[in-house]
Order: sequence, then structure tokens, then C-alpha cells
Amino acid sequence: MSEKIIIAIDIGTTSTKILAYDRKGNAWAEEEQEYPLYSPHPGWKEQDPEEIFSALKATLKKVLKAVKAKNGVPAGIGFSAAMHSLIAMDKNGHALTGSLTWADQRSVQETEELKNGDGHDIYLRTGTPIHPMSPLTKLLWFRNHRPDIFEKASKWISIKEYVFYRLFGQYVVDYSIASATGMFNLENLAWDQKALELTGIKESQLSEPVATTHQVTGLDEKLAEDLGLPEDTPFVIGASDGVLANLGVGAIDPGSIACSIGTSGAIRTVVSKPAVDPKGRIFCYALTDNLWVIGGPINNGGITFRWARDKLFPDVKKQALASGTDPYDDLAKMAAKVQPGSDGLLFFPYLTGERAPYWNADTKGVFFGLTLDHGRAHMIRSVLEGVMFQMYTVIIALIEAGVEPVEYRANGGFARSELWRQIMADIFETEIMVPESHQSSCMGAAWLTMHKLGMVSDLSSIKEIVKTKVKHEPVKENADAYNKLKPVFIRLARDLQYDFGIISDIQRQFGEEQAHK
Repeated sequence: MSEKIIIAIDIGTTSTKILAYDRKGNAWAEEEQEYPLYSPHPGWKEQDPEEIFSALKATLKKVLKAVKAKNGVPAGIGFSAAMHSLIAMDKNGHALTGSLTWADQRSVQETEELKNGDGHDIYLRTGTPIHPMSPLTKLLWFRNHRPDIFEKASKWISIKEYVFYRLFGQYVVDYSIASATGMFNLENLAWDQKALELTGIKESQLSEPVATTHQVTGLDEKLAEDLGLPEDTPFVIGASDGVLANLGVGAIDPGSIACSIGTSGAIRTVVSKPAVDPKGRIFCYALTDNLWVIGGPINNGGITFRWARDKLFPDVKKQALASGTDPYDDLAKMAAKVQPGSDGLLFFPYLTGERAPYWNADTKGVFFGLTLDHGRAHMIRSVLEGVMFQMYTVIIALIEAGVEPVEYRANGGFARSELWRQIMADIFETEIMVPESHQSSCMGAAWLTMHKLGMVSDLSSIKEIVKTKVKHEPVKENADAYNKLKPVFIRLARDLQYDFGIISDIQRQFGEEQAHK
């Protein structure tokens, strides 16, 4: 007898991942395809929307083929996607620009001007901190620097909206993605008119906001034939990857904290109504009509570990590739030989600017406390510790905003590293649980879709099927060592914010001089 299967699509920054699940949460198939991230100018980080759509189609075909081979029947398809992307579309439905990602920093100047103006009021209404990641500031950049595109654009959309337009020929955006634009009013669940006035665009230039459970059918005939899907297959628009990751690990109760580190990182928890921070340190994005996710993202998670691997340890990487081992595992073994606290060496992991809690695109990486007694092993351990110290500053902001943590659930690529998980437990001084599900955003998208289609009773039932893989308890002597360093890290990070701006200006000047040579 055939089994009803839900397909979950996660459109990420570096790849699209697609998994197929049954109603018990068992994965039937999994595929992933990467695509390039282009940087045509310093600070620009964009992608080709058509490359992403092509990767999605190719990956979906493979998953559907695997499901059908196991006698499964695709009952529906749900979506997750990265936040803060922006694409300009012309009146004929063609992209005028690449897809500007959350990492794009071309709107630094517009961001600073907005912070000195109406930015905080906009944040309080929309829940999106004022930062170059935000489509709001990206739109201001286009208005100021590319008026030709700004005037020609018929629509301004995200990468998920682009995919839905290609599939169904309609412009719709879920409340979750919309709430990460900086232009969506959290109370009214509608486009914020004052934010639109600021950017100079009309509401008609944005997609129609819909619930995250919004269902669409009527797949493009040619695409349906190409994919091997019936045209009436229900597609559920879903939400953003961050809020779905909370659902995917079962962190949907008050005080249940999801801690994710992939390329970047985030700490999030679910609340029953929109909430913002008077100091502007945290975000608030929609999950459903009555569930919201608040938290803070950091720019520099796994990308920092990768930088250390490639720039500081190319020899270790080369040896690992030659011997068939994982260079990250080899580096973790090296770091494990150094005592917690790296003998007083601190690393500030601000290699790509920083978001929470400072929301400063000018921050820079810093090794602090370096002496002749420190070696490369100290440096790699301090990199891992630095990411966790930064995550710790985010949980402090959440606690000060009124969150009372009850439990911590870790997911993302870092969760596969035993050492990194233990560092987190020791710095946070709490138990860290690691759920079995390693693709939590896909799992969340699948469960939201199952709920919409009546395959599961309610969203909270996901806690019954998400099993804990491992737990880490804090080690007292490790925690004691970190407690000596935490106040130093927090104070230095705060005090360096002004000087980061000065050094960024100098670096930009150097870059301009080199460009003119």
C-alpha cells in the first residue's frame, strides 16, 4: 500500500536542500544542490535566481523519483527559505537584478542614515532590526545608486517569491518572509505604509501577504510534466528557515531555545504575540498567525571555522583531503588539546560584520591576548569559543527582553561537533540537547504542511517525534574558566564598536585606492 509523503524544500544561501518525510517524521529521501554566491564588488553578496530555480527543479526531480521508487505518493510540498533576499522584477516577470542575500552589505551608508533618523520607530513596528541585511535598506540603496533599476522595477520580491512566480505565475509572500523585510507591520499583518513612504515604492510593487499555511495549486503545465507531478498537487508556501528550524527541533514552547549554527548562527524562541526590544537588539518574525519567533542572528558561525581552516590551516586541510579524513574533525582534535579559555586568548568572530546584538556591519575579527606562548591550536580553539561567546551575548539580550530559558536545543552543522557542543554547554552553563533531526528547517516545513493538509493534529505534536540524540552537561571547571573571560569579551566587544567604524573607513579607502591602480 502506498504511503503519503510530504516534500520539504529549503532554499538556502549556499544550496537548496529537499527532503521527503512520512507523517512519523521519517526521512524517505534527501538531496542537495549547491550554487554560487557572487561578489562583483566588495561587500556585495548576490546570486542568480535562475540558477537557484534550476537547482530546485533538478533536486526535486531526484527526490520525487526516490519517493516513487519506494511506493510513496507525494501528498504535498512545503517551503522554507532564507530571509532578507531582494530581487527587482520588470513588468514581464523577468529579473532585473541578482538575488541580493542577507549577507549583502552594499547599503551600509543607507543603514547608518536610517539609524540616525526614523529607523528605531520602523523597527518597533516591523520587528526587523535596521541593518544592511534588510530589504528595506537595500531598496534605499537602489533608489540612491541605481535609479534606472528603481524606476523600471515592477515588483520587489524575495527568492521564495521568485520560485512561486515561476511555478504558478502569481506574486505571493508569506507573513514570515514579509516580516523579515523591515516593511511589514507586525500588528496589522500588512505592509507598513510609513516604511513604504520612506523607500518610495508602492504597495502594488510588493507581493500579496498570505499566511504561512497558504495553499496553492495549479502548477504550470509544462513544469508539472517536467517534474512528474500532477498539476493539482498542493503547495504550501511555508515560512522562513529560521522560524521553521524552531519548529523542526520541537522548540515551540515558551522558554524553549533553539540554538543554530550553520554558515551563520542564531538563537530563537517562540512567543504567542509579536514582541520587540526597546534597545533594538532582537528580531521578531512570524511563524503562524498566532506564533512568533524572537531572537538574534550572528553573521559568523560555521563560516568562521571555514575561514580558519582555509586561511590558518591550509596544510591541515591538504593533509585531510589526501588521507580521506575530515579537516574539521582534525582541527577539533587539535583544539581539544588546549584547555578551556585558550590560555586567555579571545577571538572576536566578526569577519563579515555582525548582527545581534550590535547590528553593526563594520565590526571586524580580532584576536585579543595573543602571546609568544600561544600556538595554532590555541587559535583554533579560541575561534570556536569566540563564536559561542558571541551566541552568549545574544541570549543575554533575550533574557533582558523578558525571555526565561527553560531548555536549549542545538541544531545546524556545529551540532555534529562534540567539542563545539561541549563548549556551548560550558559557556552557557546549562544542559544542551541535540535532536536527531539534522535538517530542522526542512522538518519544520514538512510538519507545517502536514498540519495544513490535516495529516497531523497540531504543530506541537512534533515534539512527540523529535527525539534527543545526545545531551551535554556543563563541566564546572570549564565553566569557571569561561566565567573569567565572559565579562572581558562582552566589555571589549562593546567598547570596540566605535573603532570598528574607523578601521572600516580606512579599509574602504585602501580598497578604493587599489581599484584605481
